[in-house]
Amino acid sequence: MSAQDYKTNRKSGFWSDAWKRLRRNNAAMFSLAVLVLLVITAIFADAIAPYSYSVQDYDNLFQPPSAAHPFGTDNFGRDILSRIMHGSRISLLVGFSSIVTAIIVGGILGAVSGYYGNRTDNCIMRAMDILMAIPGMLLAISLAAMLKPGLINLVIAIAIADVPGYSRVVRASVLTIKGQEYIEAAQCIGATDRRIIFRHVLPNCMAPIIVQATLGMAGAILSASALSFLGLGIQPPTPEWGSMLASARQYIREYWHMTAFPGLAIVITIFALNILGDGLRDALDPRLRR
Repeated sequence: MSAQDYKTNRKSGFWSDAWKRLRRNNAAMFSLAVLVLLVITAIFADAIAPYSYSVQDYDNLFQPPSAAHPFGTDNFGRDILSRIMHGSRISLLVGFSSIVTAIIVGGILGAVSGYYGNRTDNCIMRAMDILMAIPGMLLAISLAAMLKPGLINLVIAIAIADVPGYSRVVRASVLTIKGQEYIEAAQCIGATDRRIIFRHVLPNCMAPIIVQATLGMAGAILSASALSFLGLGIQPPTPEWGSMLASARQYIREYWHMTAFPGLAIVITIFALNILGDGLRDALDPRLRR
């Protein structure tokens, strides 16, 4: 067996074993099914939603849950279920995009910092320490207030607030990995630093990154909802769970359904992501199995 075949089989065996351990975790698999259902709903919201999210029906204002409107209607007569379905598209998109952006930026910074060390490490990590000294939500609010409200700026604000966490996770993994023999072998045969970082170091940091990303996506969705609730994120009439809560808060005493169902959508999504993250942590690190 060649070295390349051995490396391929070793990697496939690790991920295969992790998947088998994850499948034995019923809570994690149920959470994964919930998230898959949410993703399908977000993708096919136009076909699945019973009504258009923007159609206003002034003959059916503030309708409670019924057969025609399972989640009721809002102050403009819009179907809340349809708006939650379309809102899942925005929430999942913001959460996924911000986490991917934070992983790319933080992963590169953490890999460079851990691999080179010395002054490079000090400069990058001190900059990360400055960002981490500011509460993440407060930093996101400040950045969102500086930028115009909108999808792209919301993703940027949340991603920048999450970069320090990923940089530290990657740096810690790189400090462990860079002393391994295969890194020294790659250096001996003349591999460039960029090739070593992107071909050998970062791929071996994927397990902690995946766990951190799963848990971080829950925080990103919550941050997006909070910023939209404050008027710094997605603007009406675009449906987003946080903005739906903001527009319904003045009616919370008389029409409970306007806040209950968007809030429940946020709770279920974040709970599922947290449970899946815990399951992935146990699956990817057998030492943590209970």
